[in-house]
Amino acid sequence: MGDIQKLTIDGKNYVLLTEEDYEDLVDGLQADAIMARVAAGEETWPYEFVKELTESDSRIRSFRNYRGMTISELAIAAGISQPYLSEIETGKKTGSVDVLKRIASALNVDLDDLVVG
Repeated sequence: MGDIQKLTIDGKNYVLLTEEDYEDLVDGLQADAIMARVAAGEETWPYEFVKELTESDSRIRSFRNYRGMTISELAIAAGISQPYLSEIETGKKTGSVDVLKRIASALNVDLDDLVVG
């Protein structure tokens, strides 16, 4: 860190630092918080997979492939038919909220991960 100045204004102590030092401090705190979540078991995804999600026409299919599941395995785990899941994956059907929740649960992701682009 560069030069840090200490100031007292109206009886309160303040620290003055450069914008760059402030940004480094904030970045470090955010990195610490992220690492704590990872250490607590929060799942992380590789960059390539995240990039695929942003470009995919079927987030369900992307997560299914990432999890190494066949369409039949996911359909069974979600309690729906394989043809119905296929129609959801291809966008022919949207699937009810209940069905999408069951798919998300079977994929071990949040519902938002499936439906938010």
